[in-house]
Amino acid sequence: MKLTDWLDSPWDEFFECDANKVPILRETPATGANESVLKIIAEKFSADPPIKVHPGIKRILKGRKKMAEAREADWALGEALAFGSLLMEGYHVRLSGQDVERGTFSHRHHVLHDQDVDGKVYNPLQNLSSSQQKYSVSNSSLSEFGVLGFELGFSQHNPNSLVCWEAQFGDFFNTAQPIVDQFISSGQHKWYRQSGLVMLLPHGMEGMGPEHSSARMERFLQMCNDDEDSKYEDKSLDQQLWDCNWSIMNITTPANMFHALRRQMYMKFRKPLIIFTPKSLLRHPLARSSFDEMTPGTSFRPIIPEDKDVGKAKKLILCTGKVYYDLYEERANRGLEDEIAITRIEQLHPFPHSLIDAELKRYPARTQIQWVQEEHKNSGSWTYVKPRVQNHLSSDASIQYVGREPAASAATGNKKLHKTEYKKLMDDSFAL
Repeated sequence: MKLTDWLDSPWDEFFECDANKVPILRETPATGANESVLKIIAEKFSADPPIKVHPGIKRILKGRKKMAEAREADWALGEALAFGSLLMEGYHVRLSGQDVERGTFSHRHHVLHDQDVDGKVYNPLQNLSSSQQKYSVSNSSLSEFGVLGFELGFSQHNPNSLVCWEAQFGDFFNTAQPIVDQFISSGQHKWYRQSGLVMLLPHGMEGMGPEHSSARMERFLQMCNDDEDSKYEDKSLDQQLWDCNWSIMNITTPANMFHALRRQMYMKFRKPLIIFTPKSLLRHPLARSSFDEMTPGTSFRPIIPEDKDVGKAKKLILCTGKVYYDLYEERANRGLEDEIAITRIEQLHPFPHSLIDAELKRYPARTQIQWVQEEHKNSGSWTYVKPRVQNHLSSDASIQYVGREPAASAATGNKKLHKTEYKKLMDDSFAL
């Protein structure tokens, strides 16, 4: 009796193995796509559909077309370029969740509805090419437990399907917590079953109250299987991906979202991917990416450092997610571009040790190192990041915390208090 005898879908010929049937780890190739492909997808995604759509949709399509002509992508277009390019390469793409066809924040619009004929719809990403794979996008019922469990099973059946489940707000995944705890985080360790399931969890402290702010990042990070006391100096990023139980990202650019989704299919193995997606960044004018960041030779960036000389920096702020844009704009308002540098960590797990080590070495020994997060101290990524960054600092240096105070609730429900907390967060971040 072999372990594979218990598997109903052993993924024959998916893994490349040596003579002893031990899987061979190959470097993940670059995940950029030809610009000609990007242009085809952008044109189809922004073109007038063959049905009568709402005037508001026409305005959105016109805006997409203008962006595409400028060779730029916002969040919705970046995601569509990832899905579309995979479809055209022969990968099946599947997206489910509450209101995913339109997108909770009315940004996606993958299914367009005829205004005169009830039930008549048009899906642009299903009409890219005659040879493309099928794109399945479906609004789901209000049962996160049931739907997430189904999508996990689907992802385990076929390694060549990009299977994504999106929570309406990241907070809502909590009713599917047993699926995450029992299966997604530990399924490979317990049952030797890999899964490439992607969980998209809208996350961000934007004054929307305790039930619409936090995807509880700390819960996912607490279940990661890496050792906080190790620098993993002898392991490449691909080896770390192979060894980890899942990947966890808090992404800030459409280009990185594009590469993260494509990397799921380009890896020679499968791991669950948890992405804390933005809300306000979906339309933020700074949260755009050039097509140059998605063409051949480009890849996912686990960290995004300052692209300038940092020799005069008095403080290095490390952060992840949407708070970067708050810090970036506030730093400009205070005229502190030379004194304070900001580096984004886009992939939290597996932790990009070699890249963080190289980034810290760019700064003078006197530079203050600070972690800034918008979440409360007992939430977010602080307790995960702190020991891992500290490993790369000298014995007489330490990383300092800036963020909200510990709290039982994920966020305040009082708008005035939210603004007070935000002001303190900015003041503390830029104190020298």
